[in-house]
Amino acid sequence: MEPRPFTFRLERVRAVRERLEDQAKEHLAASLTHRLTGEALLHAATDELDSARETRVETLTSGVASGNDILAAQAYLERTQRMREARALELDRRDTEVAARRAALTAAARERQVLERLKERRRDDYRREVKRQEGAALDELALGVHRRGEQMS
Repeated sequence: MEPRPFTFRLERVRAVRERLEDQAKEHLAASLTHRLTGEALLHAATDELDSARETRVETLTSGVASGNDILAAQAYLERTQRMREARALELDRRDTEVAARRAALTAAARERQVLERLKERRRDDYRREVKRQEGAALDELALGVHRRGEQMS
């Protein structure tokens, strides 16, 4: 008697959970890439702010700057400060998004692992049952041989 093959009744659910985990990984990777872009933009804004500060100092210390030059340098400095602040806020938002994606991946992995462990437990139960049935069949066969041996004597 050949035992039926092992089937996990929740295999479709496990496969869906696995796909959800893969999607969560992809979303996290995209989020990390987006964050790196934001970090590069913040560094560029910081460099531009430093340049605006140097321009303002040069304008004020050159001695030949007009009032319009001073106002233009100040306006440029204020604009670059606002840009840097906006980029810093954007990077914080992207950091929050990365943290959320990481948490989603952790939850998806946990849900999949629960089903994987359940599948393994069911597979182990199946193997034990098959071995028990095989042992019972062998015991029945041995008992039959033993009875035939007694009947012949």
